[in-house]
Amino acid sequence: MQSNVRPESMERITTRALADAFIAEQVAEIRAQVGDKKVLLALSGGVDSSVVAALLIKAIGKQLVCVHVNHGLMRKGESEQVIEVFKNQLDANLIYVDATDRFLDLLAGVSDPEKKRKIIGGEFIKVFDEEASKLSGISFLAQGTIYPDILESNGKKAVKSHHNVGGLPEYMTFELVEPVKLLFKDEVREVGRALGLPSAMVDRQPFPGPGLGVRCLGAITRDRLHALREADAILREEFDKCGLATKVWQYFISMPDMKSVGVKNGERYEGWPAIIRAVNSKDAMTATIEEIPYSVLHTITNRIINEVEGVNRVLYDLTPKPTGTIEWE
Repeated sequence: MQSNVRPESMERITTRALADAFIAEQVAEIRAQVGDKKVLLALSGGVDSSVVAALLIKAIGKQLVCVHVNHGLMRKGESEQVIEVFKNQLDANLIYVDATDRFLDLLAGVSDPEKKRKIIGGEFIKVFDEEASKLSGISFLAQGTIYPDILESNGKKAVKSHHNVGGLPEYMTFELVEPVKLLFKDEVREVGRALGLPSAMVDRQPFPGPGLGVRCLGAITRDRLHALREADAILREEFDKCGLATKVWQYFISMPDMKSVGVKNGERYEGWPAIIRAVNSKDAMTATIEEIPYSVLHTITNRIINEVEGVNRVLYDLTPKPTGTIEWE
């Protein structure tokens, strides 16, 4: 087992050769630790859990059981990508749970951001627990813990302070498998590339655990959540086209629970505003605003107001951090 302290002599993983060497070392360590037993992993589709999944599949194959919970708050196409990459391409032992209705029913009418986060996190634990209870012979729990998680939880107790599934029930006692826990995010991405994961997954921008639940501002409704998902997909598509996807650290749409008057087809039309957020940051402690060319903003605006039902305005948030946080909620 690795220490929680990164050795000073550990070389930064910046090349394919170093990534390959790391993978070979971890495959050997995982096989030695796990033996012929089974490992459970909550696979969100994020960078860290995806790289851990690919690494474990390479090491132990079908002994890994991945559980992907779709809480209905994913971005457009994300759950489908998890299924395509891991089940169809890597032949993973993947359990897919569509819990959309379950989550959205619980969130109906809840506008307080912290209450929404607690509902989403708590329900995720319940769903994951239910799926785990159906399985037998699970001895290990894999996590996408990375080195910044350990640094941030320094001095706190064990794993719970940075548990990537929000903290499992006390009775679920598994030995942990954390193969990337001494790596920084850029190194995890390098390992993911070496493992053959697609760029859309390896270079995935930061995405909050509650997903679109904290970007659909106020009480979540299904129609506004749908509009947010479609508008966000347009933003990401246009950023891909013009090269901003690899230049901007984090970009997304937020949509408040308010409507304003507009005109559509010559008639009064009340719709929601779609708010673009595009920031650059190294550590998420501070953030600067990306200068998006007007022509790109114009294209995004035209597409959203013409293609997304329920939206009649597009705004660009020019607030740096501080004073604004990166996410709105």
